Amino acid sequence: MIKISNMIGISNAKLIFGSENESVDFNNFSKDSRIVKDGDVFIGIKGDNFDGNDYFEEAYKKGAKTCILSKKINITEELKDKYKDKNLIIVDSIEEFLVGLAKPIREKLSIPIIAVTGSVGKTSTKNIISDVLSSKYKVLKTSGNLNTLIGLALTILKVSDEEIAVIELGMSQAGEISKLTNFLKPNIGVIINIGTAHIGNLGSRENILKAKLELLEGLQDALFINNDNDLLNKWYNKKENNISTITYGIDKESDFQGQNLKYDKSGSHFSIENNQIDINVIGKHFIYNSIIAYAIGKHFKIKIEDIIEKLKNIPLEPDRMELINNNDITIINDTYNASYDSVYYALEVLSTFIGRKIAILGDIKELGDYSEKIHRSIGDLIIKNNIDILITIGDFAKYINEEAINLGFKKENSYHFNNKSEAIKLINSIKTPGDNYLIKASNSMKFKEIVEKIK
Repeated sequence: MIKISNMIGISNAKLIFGSENESVDFNNFSKDSRIVKDGDVFIGIKGDNFDGNDYFEEAYKKGAKTCILSKKINITEELKDKYKDKNLIIVDSIEEFLVGLAKPIREKLSIPIIAVTGSVGKTSTKNIISDVLSSKYKVLKTSGNLNTLIGLALTILKVSDEEIAVIELGMSQAGEISKLTNFLKPNIGVIINIGTAHIGNLGSRENILKAKLELLEGLQDALFINNDNDLLNKWYNKKENNISTITYGIDKESDFQGQNLKYDKSGSHFSIENNQIDINVIGKHFIYNSIIAYAIGKHFKIKIEDIIEKLKNIPLEPDRMELINNNDITIINDTYNASYDSVYYALEVLSTFIGRKIAILGDIKELGDYSEKIHRSIGDLIIKNNIDILITIGDFAKYINEEAINLGFKKENSYHFNNKSEAIKLINSIKTPGDNYLIKASNSMKFKEIVEKIK
């Protein structure tokens, strides 16, 4: 709880109406006026295609007690009277304001902080690490994927009596991780991979590596890296850094190495340090996530048997490698988002299933000039994973289709559509008991609709 009087002046904050003596609880905040609950703090965020500042009255009507906006509005006596039991704060910058509130709290925190970043899988990894640590500690973690500077500030503003924190760091441009790490000053850093996400902004995977390594600027104690990732492995072997670095992996010899990998429809299975690990999710990428959770758990003195027990039921965010069995067909719902790396691992999982393997793939966004090249490289994965039927939807996904055919995929088993409705008609017409479907694309493609209409 932070008293409003202590907020005045931060990013030129002004109380337009309400009481300076009231306090704000940032444990209950919303950036979306549609889901505001009684007593919430509503924060007006301006996006590319919307301005949350315009919806403060809707937030009040839903029960918000305090609204924090970064846009000057017309304040009338009628408005003041209408919301006389509410608080309205106007600031110059939401980011500057929240960071200004959170910075002194972070400076007083003495708990260990673990920062997780990478091109793909950050949220899942953060959740698994947090779950393992929760067997011994009270854990503060990033809500959902609030991994920007605003998200970090809001996470720190929620701290109460936690004993350890696991924080996700995201970026789309160079310099962003630098801001995050210098604010957060994490004790432990984790870089899970260097892929192609945001390559359109950064220009190359090498530049993505540089951007992720900005994490070191604020890092206090140790860094854990995925040794199987080509660029991280190359960077590690140069030994140009002074930070203590611990490696984990599967294919390359590492400090923590997964072995004896197996998959079935109950999940994934592997061993580490002669301990058998069984997890409830399918996929090599989730084995990587589990290995780093094991390593972090051991680093913080969690009992091995407790780590193994936690990994049996790892927590999943919605629409991430969700296995759905319905009417004798199996659907892998991985519609939350997509990158080359996540498509690679998802197709690898599909290839292990018995029955027809049907890949339904859409556009991967934010690839810029690399869009055609990366989509064509997925065509090669279709061949290597023995996919039986390929269905693509979208402007760039057509290159997956074209390249697969160029490499020998049967044209009669390949379909491309410009919209989801045409694809759904085809899928429902060819659906056969025993089929296995992978449904995957960037979130903006809204492929969850396909999952819902073929179940």
